Amino acid sequence: MPSVFTHAVAGFALSRVGMSAAYRWQLPLVAAFSAVVPDLDAIGHMLGVPYASFWGHRGFSHSIVFAVLWGGIVAWTFFRKAPWLAWVLVSLATVSHPLLDMCTNGGLGCALFAPIDNARYFFPWRPINVAPIGVGAFFTKHGLAVFMSEVQFVWLPSIGLMGGFFLLRRKANG
Repeated sequence: MPSVFTHAVAGFALSRVGMSAAYRWQLPLVAAFSAVVPDLDAIGHMLGVPYASFWGHRGFSHSIVFAVLWGGIVAWTFFRKAPWLAWVLVSLATVSHPLLDMCTNGGLGCALFAPIDNARYFFPWRPINVAPIGVGAFFTKHGLAVFMSEVQFVWLPSIGLMGGFFLLRRKANG
């Protein structure tokens, strides 16, 4: 998986692109958090839930259905002024997590289509190095390689996406 920071950056960037002025900072922060939520399944893994099970790591919580359900719950609970926009943006931020995980070079893949199909999937192109577990591991040669792949394939495109939409909005507003 990419690091928790990289998942948050992707969620933040996605929400900044389409956010409502009514939620200038709330929605991006919630989207950043939502992009990390699928990895809460790691708690189950620590409690003995098998990795490859439906409820295991990269199982149901890494599916499109989960992202849509989570987006709806969050939108209904926190963003009643623009619930449809919030639902879409939070759902996209949440589903960005398994899509990024599917670009890594480790793990079992993601159950993207669960509960309809519980098979685990990766993309054919997997340029992101899988992140180490534990904070200390980030301060190693491998940790640096992971960070560099995340910067190249997630951080820079996210910054470009936000910058491009900022310029488009600025031009549209005169």
